[in-house]
Amino acid sequence: MKRWLNDLEAHEGLDQLVARCRKLVIGSYAILILLMIYRGMVVDSETSRVGPLIAFVLPLVLFLPSILAQRARGHAWLAFVSLLYFAQGIMVATLPGQVTRGVAEALVALALFAGCTGYARFRSRQVKHAQTGSS
Repeated sequence: MKRWLNDLEAHEGLDQLVARCRKLVIGSYAILILLMIYRGMVVDSETSRVGPLIAFVLPLVLFLPSILAQRARGHAWLAFVSLLYFAQGIMVATLPGQVTRGVAEALVALALFAGCTGYARFRSRQVKHAQTGSS
């Protein structure tokens, strides 16, 4: 795996890989937030609209400063959190009548995981190369 990633870096270039991963992170992050807002306001809103909405959206919103500041470490932590949304999506997919929503949530969370792990790796290597190149 390490050899494949190094070959990918050599062929594509770090700048290109960082840009691609960033687009994947932003897109999947936005879609996952929209799915959680939909779930909190429409699906799980028999009693209260605010409680489920906060529970589903707040963990994602807490990572917004790291995404905007393009910090690799924040993306790495978001990758771990996205696995919770993946597991939640798989569990929702087992409920009757919720297969589509659960699979969509799981796939978007998996895309967020892949984008965050790629971004964390390639961005940290990009920063390291910039620091060693300018010294």
